[in-house]
Amino acid sequence: MTATIDSVYTTTCPTGAGNDGAFHGRACDDQASGHHRALGKRFMHTVIGIIKPGTTKTAVPPKGSLRKHRGALPLATTNRLWCSVLGVALLLVSMAVPAQIQTLDKVAAIVDDDIILASELQERLGLIKRNLEQRNIEMPPDDVLYRETLDRLILESIQLQLANRYGVRIPDAQLDEAMGRMAGGSGMTLDQFRMAVEQQGQSYFAMREEIRREMMIQRVQQGNVSRNIQISDQEVDNFMATEEGEAMTQPEFRVVQALIEVSKNDSTSEVQRKEDFVDGVLASILAGAPFQEAVSVMEPYAFTGGDLGYKKINDIPSMFAGVIPSLAIGDTAKVESGAGFHLVYLADARGRERLVQQTEVRHILVKPTEVLDEDQARDLAVSLKDRINAGEAFGDLAKEYSDDIGSAQEGGELGWTNPGQMVPEFESAMAAAELNEITEPVRSQFGWHILEVTGRREQDIADDIRRRQVMGYLHDQKYEEELDAWLRKIREEAFVDIK
Repeated sequence: MTATIDSVYTTTCPTGAGNDGAFHGRACDDQASGHHRALGKRFMHTVIGIIKPGTTKTAVPPKGSLRKHRGALPLATTNRLWCSVLGVALLLVSMAVPAQIQTLDKVAAIVDDDIILASELQERLGLIKRNLEQRNIEMPPDDVLYRETLDRLILESIQLQLANRYGVRIPDAQLDEAMGRMAGGSGMTLDQFRMAVEQQGQSYFAMREEIRREMMIQRVQQGNVSRNIQISDQEVDNFMATEEGEAMTQPEFRVVQALIEVSKNDSTSEVQRKEDFVDGVLASILAGAPFQEAVSVMEPYAFTGGDLGYKKINDIPSMFAGVIPSLAIGDTAKVESGAGFHLVYLADARGRERLVQQTEVRHILVKPTEVLDEDQARDLAVSLKDRINAGEAFGDLAKEYSDDIGSAQEGGELGWTNPGQMVPEFESAMAAAELNEITEPVRSQFGWHILEVTGRREQDIADDIRRRQVMGYLHDQKYEEELDAWLRKIREEAFVDIK
């Protein structure tokens, strides 16, 4: 028998040999045991030349030549292959009569320092076929599906090996958050989601580990692709000047409408009563009543309608399009149509003039450490405040003492900030501070801050929002192009032997 790495074998003793197939069968015939021990020894020698347990070196002879692999074989892959190899050797050693060989699994492909088993490939094919059937999507030819699925597994293997090489890890807490978002998207708690998965005959643990692998691959892609993407101000300007850019950056309005219907059978006096009722509700809203509360009344008439979501002006019903642009956020207007009397409320708007109160601020951050405990860190912040008040330069002390790497070399300057941009404790202290006043130390999740507000202004940030929107769109376009190019590159550079 020739031992190869392409298959994983088990042996079965003839009837009465007592082998239970779990690597603890006894010798079938003491007379032949010497022969099989020798064969097992030769097999182990051959296989050990290919891979040793706990090592990271794999040498697979593709078409008669040895090739040294790059990187490190993941321990899980090494152990999986080693256990199979060890099982074969143990069985060969323990057999006492010629054994019948059965194939347990095969290697579908060797990818650098990893292998893809035929069982993995078949499992993925089965999953894809079930998904296509559930969505009523036409099934591609088997050879096409096989080839594309294997290619996908090869690319995943290459990227996971890169992730291991880079030291990419997804902590359990972060993975739980991702699983929680998946569950929330299905309207379930995490426990309900786990039960639903298991009721469908799937393994929640396997799904969880698959999500972990996908997150690792995503990290690797982002790290290798995003750094190659640069979006210039000129590119943003050019796109915004196009018809597509103008359409994308048009203002969006979130409109909520409430309707009192008028039917053809209503008398003139009934129509008047309905309009008077709507006018009364509008008056209460203008006097300060919340819109949702005001239109929730059920007597004598009940409103219908709801939230239309964010829509560009061309997508808003024409009966409202004339009045919406003139409303400020929070305003309500009455509109009459063939359906009846509407109250139209502008809940929010994106992309048009948006004035915010901006604050210019600088700070010094002192982080507690193993060397500097909580009280000592606060005392240091207090002493820095006193030194600034005594005449020392804020910027010089920030460069010397601040633990905020991003702002320390800028003298602690954070520039102009928008509401909600900072952590809540910092935001509150900043809002309460007088101009050019050094605050008392403020504790946040990052440590102890002292800060100084150096300016306040009202600023229209609508153009900034539009530019960020365009920049995000252009980045996504370039990302897909760069990702395809990068995947082709790593595929070409990898050693792949398809069996």
